[in-house]
Amino acid sequence: MPTLLLRLVGPLQSWGTTSRFDQRDTGKEPSKSGVIGLLAAALGIDRKNWLDLEPLTRLSMGVRHDRSGVPKRDYQTAGCAATDTIIKADGSPSKDGVVSQRHYLADAAFLVGLEGDDRVLLEKAHSKLRDPTWALALGRKSYLPSEPIWIENGVQDAPLRDVLARWPWIASPRKWEELPERLLASFESEDGSGVLKMDQPLSSFAERRFGARFVRSEWIPFPKEVTHVPS
Repeated sequence: MPTLLLRLVGPLQSWGTTSRFDQRDTGKEPSKSGVIGLLAAALGIDRKNWLDLEPLTRLSMGVRHDRSGVPKRDYQTAGCAATDTIIKADGSPSKDGVVSQRHYLADAAFLVGLEGDDRVLLEKAHSKLRDPTWALALGRKSYLPSEPIWIENGVQDAPLRDVLARWPWIASPRKWEELPERLLASFESEDGSGVLKMDQPLSSFAERRFGARFVRSEWIPFPKEVTHVPS
């Protein structure tokens, strides 16, 4: 079964699944809803369009942590000064300040694989990642990738796990960093084992309904090849 690969590398990434109002969380790895949303942006699928989105949600996802990143938190305020007036969602002025907590991953690199039997769909998505309809971001619109999400030869005729196990390491080694002996990888579980995640899209992004899926993690050997020359 073919597998589509995506390279998610950037200074900031955020993959929240429980964000509400002024609290914006992030998971430790890309969420399925976030990755499917990214593909939808590349393909130009409108947020109300479930018909074209649904085939993407049936793909099985795996994530390899080439660099897990460092969890960070932003403490943001709006209109907290005594002289400030903010405009609320209903258009009325307010003197009340708003505090917002924004969580994100700094300097993370993930190799994401999507496996499915519809090769035409994977090839189309791969092509649009190189020439996307809308701008692509890593969980939030302002978190731009530092390297192309598109990967040359990014559609592989091999199962998801095999592709993630053999694909060269995608991160750029830091001066202070020793190459790891193994990498953490996660895969969707078919037998209900692993961790429950509520990030399986069940409707268009306009309706925002998400269901459960189970994800199991394992360590895989560090691949023999690297794509970047150590600095």
